[in-house]
Amino acid sequence: MNDLTQLNYELNNFVATLTLNSPPVNALTRTLNDELTLALDRISEMDEVRVVVLTGAGKVFCAGADLKGRASVIKGPGDLPAHSRRTRECFHAIRECAKPVICAINGAALGSGVAMAASSDILIASEKASLGLPEVDVGLLGGCRHAMRLFSHSRLRRMMLTGMRVPAAELYRLGIIEECTTPEDLMPRALELAATIASKSPVSTRMGKHTLNVIEDMSLRDGYRYEQDMTALIGKTDDAKEAQRAFAEKRAPVFTGR
Repeated sequence: MNDLTQLNYELNNFVATLTLNSPPVNALTRTLNDELTLALDRISEMDEVRVVVLTGAGKVFCAGADLKGRASVIKGPGDLPAHSRRTRECFHAIRECAKPVICAINGAALGSGVAMAASSDILIASEKASLGLPEVDVGLLGGCRHAMRLFSHSRLRRMMLTGMRVPAAELYRLGIIEECTTPEDLMPRALELAATIASKSPVSTRMGKHTLNVIEDMSLRDGYRYEQDMTALIGKTDDAKEAQRAFAEKRAPVFTGR
């Protein structure tokens, strides 16, 4: 990952930490957009990574789209559809990453930042964090469909129509984030959660995330049938057999990812 310039990558004990680093507010530039997509696609095929923690450098998680750089990206016919496609794929890269993604929201996550958070698997936030959709104030839209996965009908429309930001304490009350921490405790708590996930069978966590993504928009009957089929596949893996042996022998399992 030495070719990344606006995204920091660190790997420890099967946990990859990706830190948005596009000063001063981690706006989603074209470079950061493309680097995040590339890094997550790579991580999907890296056996040495089992979990991802996504966070931001500085006081802001992501202030949204890079409006200042928009003119340099959109210059002529076809540029806007291409830019929109790249942005969509960045969020899909988070959701479709083969490894679980924990979003550690260190500060304001606005517009595109909300979409990143909503595309992640598990959310925790610093008490300094907030989620907001400020596009109404700059004549744009964006992130609302992703935000629908997090917020109720009325709250989402209030956010979109007024630019209201929802602070971390309220996000925790609403059940949108798993934990509201002090700024100092955010990364230790995120890494602790990541370590717990990394200790599980990477086959099970990978197939489990894939299954949840697939069944999200299915009917109850079709979704549960698919889940049963995937359970049968997981049960045939070496890791599943090792988990059963370890349980019977009352010891910690040793997973190989196969």
